[in-house]
Amino acid sequence: MDDTDYGIDMNEVERVINTADVLIIRFAIVDKRLLIDARTNEKGDGPFIAVVPKASSVEERFKELKKLRPRFPLPEKIMSFTWPRHIDTFRGSGLPERIEARLVQLGGEAMAANVRDAISALAAEEKSEVLSAIRGDERYQTIWQRQ
Repeated sequence: MDDTDYGIDMNEVERVINTADVLIIRFAIVDKRLLIDARTNEKGDGPFIAVVPKASSVEERFKELKKLRPRFPLPEKIMSFTWPRHIDTFRGSGLPERIEARLVQLGGEAMAANVRDAISALAAEEKSEVLSAIRGDERYQTIWQRQ
């Protein structure tokens, strides 16, 4: 992958995806985050992926993670990075396949659908946000007015 295509160090992103116990991916347009928890335990709890709300602080993110994964201790750290482009560009980067491969290896084939569903949910969220901006909804102001 060429870093100039995405404006991010893709080698570092791949390393984080392949090694982080817990990872948050932030996206440029949506406030939702992709939470990936690659931890497993002896009780049969496998990896986890979900679209989660933006946290107001690191402490809030750790508390939320504890609620989502109560049978796991808090991780030492939560890795994160911001994807600077649209979700479709993220899809085209090959990173979702890397995430899927890691989670399937750790938790079985059912994880593949979970990854695809999470990415699709983010894409729908992004589309909704873009449409809101175009319409000038609540948080946005259009630069033109309809006559």
